[in-house]
Amino acid sequence: MSQPTSIRQQNGIFEDRAFTRPAEGEVLSCSILVVGGSTAAYSAALVAARADLQVYLVQPTKIVGGQFTTQALPASDDGDLLRHRATATSVDGERFAISKLQRRFRVKQRSLQPVKGKSVANPGGGWVSPLCTTPVVAATAMNQAIAPYIAQGNLKLIPLAEPIEVLFEQTPGQRRRVTGVVFEDLRDGRTFTVKGQVVIEATDLGDLLELGNIESRIGQEARSETGEQRLPEHPLPRCQQSFTFGVVVERTAPGRGVPIGSPTGYGAQRWLNAQEFRGKFWAKSGGNWEPRPRDFFHSFGIFRYRRLLRMAEDEKTVSPGDVTVLNWGQHKDGHDGPMCCGNDYRVGVLVGVSRADRKLHLQQARDRARAYVHFLQTNGVKDLKPRGDLTWTPDGIALEPYIREARRGIALTTIRHEDVGEPFFPGEARAKCFSDSVGIGQYHYLDLHGNEEIGHVSLPGKNVYALPFSLAAGALVPINVDGLILSAKSIGTTHITNAAYRMHPVEWAIGEASGHLAALSIWTNAQPRDIVTNEAPTRKLQGLLTRNGIPIFWFDDVAHDDPDFEAIQLLAVAGIVRSENKDNLHFCPERTVSRAVVAAALVKLLGLEKVSPAAASFIDLPTDHWSYSSVETLVSKQIVSGVGNRRFAPDQAITRQQLFFLVSKAMPAVGDRAFSATPKDRQLLRRRELSRVLYGVLRAKLGI
Repeated sequence: MSQPTSIRQQNGIFEDRAFTRPAEGEVLSCSILVVGGSTAAYSAALVAARADLQVYLVQPTKIVGGQFTTQALPASDDGDLLRHRATATSVDGERFAISKLQRRFRVKQRSLQPVKGKSVANPGGGWVSPLCTTPVVAATAMNQAIAPYIAQGNLKLIPLAEPIEVLFEQTPGQRRRVTGVVFEDLRDGRTFTVKGQVVIEATDLGDLLELGNIESRIGQEARSETGEQRLPEHPLPRCQQSFTFGVVVERTAPGRGVPIGSPTGYGAQRWLNAQEFRGKFWAKSGGNWEPRPRDFFHSFGIFRYRRLLRMAEDEKTVSPGDVTVLNWGQHKDGHDGPMCCGNDYRVGVLVGVSRADRKLHLQQARDRARAYVHFLQTNGVKDLKPRGDLTWTPDGIALEPYIREARRGIALTTIRHEDVGEPFFPGEARAKCFSDSVGIGQYHYLDLHGNEEIGHVSLPGKNVYALPFSLAAGALVPINVDGLILSAKSIGTTHITNAAYRMHPVEWAIGEASGHLAALSIWTNAQPRDIVTNEAPTRKLQGLLTRNGIPIFWFDDVAHDDPDFEAIQLLAVAGIVRSENKDNLHFCPERTVSRAVVAAALVKLLGLEKVSPAAASFIDLPTDHWSYSSVETLVSKQIVSGVGNRRFAPDQAITRQQLFFLVSKAMPAVGDRAFSATPKDRQLLRRRELSRVLYGVLRAKLGI
């Protein structure tokens, strides 16, 4: 069989033959239809194509990637844990905080944009992000990953199209099921239909939810809708996060700047108010405002904030030829000064309005971005040149706006402030660990960029901080519709929690989770809701994810290439074997295991009941530990008395042989299989081995 011809690209855009162009009225069919141009749409399509399924990706531009590319923001919003460098007790952040596939993307970006001929950790050297490259480099890296699947035909990419209708099927007594989507070609208005066994909603604004009249929410909910105590009693749908058109500009040699020009209405229209712009950056140091603002080209000024390309090896040096993206939001101008805003657009919204109003606000937001650059060039920062060659536009303004908030589906699970906020988990290192977790994410605070509407929720003090969180599979499934998976920013978050789940690495993880959920749905001929609401298929999904190097539980000392990664992750999300202490993220895979830990794990795994406090005291286990309904049961006898009728303390270490004895007695048919990769000798059992063995027991118990 001949090999597929390679697909070429130039400047981050595929050659025309890479695209599928349906005829007027044509109806296409596939296993998985991914709708949208978001980062999650890309990662969902990639993993589904890697699963050797027939996938269609329909999006509004020729360039894949969303935030990283068309929105001109390839300076990734990484949490502190992703930035983490390996220590004696932990591994590098890119090996535990993100998936293998996402790490591969980051490594490829670095190789495509060397500095002085060397691959470096942060090619752009922006100070807000540990990884910055140009949009073209990000697009090139993304294209290289999907090109083989386009060439072999199992990924069809349809660009320059938007959804206009959602198709449903419904039989009496059953839920509506999405069967496909009707699209309009943005160039000539022709319409076509793509039918899919599973459809993934991955638009940047949640458009399929609106078009299909699917249960959803916009803006800020009421307290009664989500139960979040920080919310007011009434919903405020127009309280949405602002959006921004980024602008990519180069610092030129003195006198070589290229004026961008002012938009019509500059200085007159309220969204073009030059009084809101600043070229200097006020910052806090030690909780106090600095006495002097930082100049635009200061090593920690606005230019280097999201710098994408640098000439010098030294990250702090800003030189002619350096390139940045301007994406500066609301900030205070000094201690007692006014609130100022860069190119964030705050006077209107894109969700819950007519398409005509959306178009108007998009144009006004684009004009605001132009006005900001014009202000800079005419107020002391004239040596700037728009770099349209890096944004696929003539003026350096991004093809699409950076979207911070979408229409959100009402899902089986709604992830609330109380599930991620630091105050709700005192003394703990993690936020809520959903038992159906299909991904993880972390951003140190809930980054809300409010618009001009009155009534935005306030998150004072520690309420704004978020702990490392997980992604519930139930948040990907609409509450009353089948055949549809929620992705990107349309998942079951709230106005508050979306502010953490919208970040680049998390949105990528959401896409991977939705792509794998769709694939498992096809393979098993089961609806997504049936997978995520039953333990056995949920664990099967989690096994699929972790085997592909996707973390679903927060451990900072177990990398996604660890041979026991799958077992350790699955036993943790199931609540069977987790950290020794809740105040850190360590699993400590090489430590030995006490009898109390084994007792608790076996009780949870085998579904035994809790003992009374008196019985717990008899075997010297804390009353909040799982134990047994009767100390006369076989397993509890072994824990209390030990193998060979010797009495052992619960905190004494257990051997591999003793665990084998317990497992074999509890489930005789499972013992040898569960120990297939673990010796049955008298060496002390390690924590990684406990997870490995008990994962085998769990799989046997569930029949997966």
